[in-house]
Amino acid sequence: MQEVTKGKEYIIASHKRCSLYRIDGEQKFSSKIIDQGELFEKFESKRELILTATPFMNQLYNFVKGSNFFAILTDEEGCVLSVIGDEIILSEAFDFKMVPGAYMDERNIGTNAMGTCLFEKKPLQISGNEHYIKVYHRWTCSAAPIRNAKGDIIGSLDLTGYSDNVHSHTLGMVVAASNAIEKTLETKHYVQELSISKIYNETILDSITHGIITTDLEGKIITVNHFAAQMFGYEDKIIKNKHISDLVKQWDNIKKRVVSKNSIIDEDVMVYSNKNKLQFNLSTYPILDKNKNLINIIYVFREIVKGRKLANKIMGHHAIYTFDKIMGEDDNFVRVINFAKKIAHSKSNVLITGDSGTGKELFAQAIHNYGGRSEEPFVAVNCGAIPRNLIESELFGYEAGAFTGAKTSGMPGKFEIADGGTIFLDEIGEMPIDLQTRLLRTIEEGTISRVGSVKDIVVSVRVIAATNKNLNSEVEKGNFRKDLFYRLNVLPLRLPSLNERRGDIELLIEFFMIRVTKRLNMKSVNISKKHMDLLKNYDWPGNVRELENFVELMVNNESFTENYFKDSITSNTSSKPKDCTVLECEDAILSLEEVEREYITKVLNNYNGNITISAKVLGIGRNTLYRKIEAYNIAVSQ
Repeated sequence: MQEVTKGKEYIIASHKRCSLYRIDGEQKFSSKIIDQGELFEKFESKRELILTATPFMNQLYNFVKGSNFFAILTDEEGCVLSVIGDEIILSEAFDFKMVPGAYMDERNIGTNAMGTCLFEKKPLQISGNEHYIKVYHRWTCSAAPIRNAKGDIIGSLDLTGYSDNVHSHTLGMVVAASNAIEKTLETKHYVQELSISKIYNETILDSITHGIITTDLEGKIITVNHFAAQMFGYEDKIIKNKHISDLVKQWDNIKKRVVSKNSIIDEDVMVYSNKNKLQFNLSTYPILDKNKNLINIIYVFREIVKGRKLANKIMGHHAIYTFDKIMGEDDNFVRVINFAKKIAHSKSNVLITGDSGTGKELFAQAIHNYGGRSEEPFVAVNCGAIPRNLIESELFGYEAGAFTGAKTSGMPGKFEIADGGTIFLDEIGEMPIDLQTRLLRTIEEGTISRVGSVKDIVVSVRVIAATNKNLNSEVEKGNFRKDLFYRLNVLPLRLPSLNERRGDIELLIEFFMIRVTKRLNMKSVNISKKHMDLLKNYDWPGNVRELENFVELMVNNESFTENYFKDSITSNTSSKPKDCTVLECEDAILSLEEVEREYITKVLNNYNGNITISAKVLGIGRNTLYRKIEAYNIAVSQ
């Protein structure tokens, strides 16, 4: 466990180093920012760190959300891998190019919490003019290094805010999050080592519950345990009279590898049982005589599904929400819940639609827990949050050496991990069109193939997809495959917006008030009838999520926040300017890009740069809107 650094001797030492590095105190940007190609390779090589740290970054950010803080994850060289935070301060950070690919080490940007903690190899806090460059004097930064199971530093975690908000407890929170990331990485490392370590005692224990076959070097079967006979669908006497090549067609290749002292460990192979072709997991072990000569071979066959179930128990892919945790008494909403319960036991795919913030993942988890797969894994994938260059390998896995930075052992995808259970594909409308073809094949055939592999792996997964887009419209535009839409839309479930169930607003406020005050250890806020009527008549474009956030805002302010309703929505009835825009000039001949840029700009201006409301009006996801803002270089007012 890391300890919080006391004292500021490291500031003096760091400033001396910066002077030797000839850092210009007037510079604004890191002197090293890699391009997209190098960044892609960086993401692939740091995949495990990014995926492990992301939930803890989100949890850390949630503690300070709304307080103008942002969290940064870097690798061991100080290269920024991920950034999350409040929009105002995040926009300011991006102006200084604190973006993925920028190096925050001392040699490139001077004294700062990330670079200095990596040099000092310990947690520390740097505020105001303790930073070497002047533009960072406005900030307070708390950072801690992240170590792997061997104790080597592999990255850093940082929480940055305005210097007025400096507090020693901030560093403690960062250290706690860093320790949690390290513990998770250590557990994963232990599980991985355990799965590939084969010792004599484990072989004996495994032989009790797995299929064990022993052959001579010619492939003649010598012994077979009863479990193996059952797996292959033969009686004990019959299977003993067979040759191993009758069961495993690639036996010649297996024998060559074993003879050359290259044992096979946990590889998926196709075997020919009495009735059909099956896929099992195979490991081989040589039997040597007293002179160390190979005389026989032991084959250990395992059912793949059981191996995945064990992995899922360790990794903890479970759904936590149930229908009794879904709040609502509105008749229309109750009908939706009852329908969801009816379809929970079906094997058919489900498509959940509804505006952002209506609780689509909550319903997906409840359906899973109410059905027959409740004891199996529930794996959630946000198709809009995963970078395009990672989504294919994330869903379908990859083989060793499939690309630069790939693990030498390969990695299973989310479909493999979800085998036997449910996969929840959130924001399915954001999935790239080329990957929709692979997803369709997986749904139709019940098989997946890892990136870089030609082998098919059989999976049994129920798909629950969700979107806030109109997929019918996306199909017409050519953005979504029609055949995939029909495959997903077998059991459609539309969640009503909060605007459609206003009778539940008071009930939900009461529920959130209890939960938020308990979590924050603060007092409840009394709401007058006048203010309750205001809440009931507000449109709530962000739905239940926005309502919960507003309750938390009230609790933190210890009073009803009436200004919220003045600031959140601006009237859309402003008079037409004298000089028409490109959208209003009838004679203008414009490209589609110009029209789209103008329309997005207009919507953002109408709603004072509010991303959530603007995305809803435009009918696209928040992530999609952010990408278009960046692509069109649109200035967003705050």
